[in-house]
Amino acid sequence: MDQKVSDDLAHIRSMMERSSRFISLSGLSGVGAGIVGLVTGLIAMYFTNGKIQYVRSNHIQPYESYMVKFLILLGISALLLAISFGCFFTIRKSKKLGLQIWTATTKKILVQLAVPLMVGGIFVLALLQYNLYGLISGATLIFYGLALVNAEKYTYSDIKYLGFLEIILGVLSLFFIGKGLLFWTIGFGVLHIIYGVILYRKYQ
Repeated sequence: MDQKVSDDLAHIRSMMERSSRFISLSGLSGVGAGIVGLVTGLIAMYFTNGKIQYVRSNHIQPYESYMVKFLILLGISALLLAISFGCFFTIRKSKKLGLQIWTATTKKILVQLAVPLMVGGIFVLALLQYNLYGLISGATLIFYGLALVNAEKYTYSDIKYLGFLEIILGVLSLFFIGKGLLFWTIGFGVLHIIYGVILYRKYQ
């Protein structure tokens, strides 16, 4: 009798967990996004000689317009590819677990992610307008980290640790102007791969 009660309680806890948290997030999504971040980061470092020199003799020295457009296009491409990987593996895991993807919890986690990311996007646009390219990598890492920490209560709690690491990298990047691409590649590439592997081994 006691075993039956215990099993029933475990089943109820499992149902509550499924209804209140987005558990369809796949570790492979993180690995895929990390590979995209790593490859695009290395490409950007190659074409910029590994650093962004936007200050010379105390004067703003902006990139030429073609390089700015190339880096923006590269960043957008990385974002779209990372989202594609995330959607593909998340949908696959949802089908495997027999879970619905679009639920009230999904809406909540998207809102929690969207607010910091939208504010961060506007801030980055302002940095672009004033040719402050050396601060962009740090800003994207910080706002992305804040978004992850913000969304943690609606998905795996492990995601907050990735968020904190992204924030720390972003803050450090602000004090090493010219090395932003290196921090960006570590944050969006290496950390995502490590996090994805840990998440996959732990929950799949």
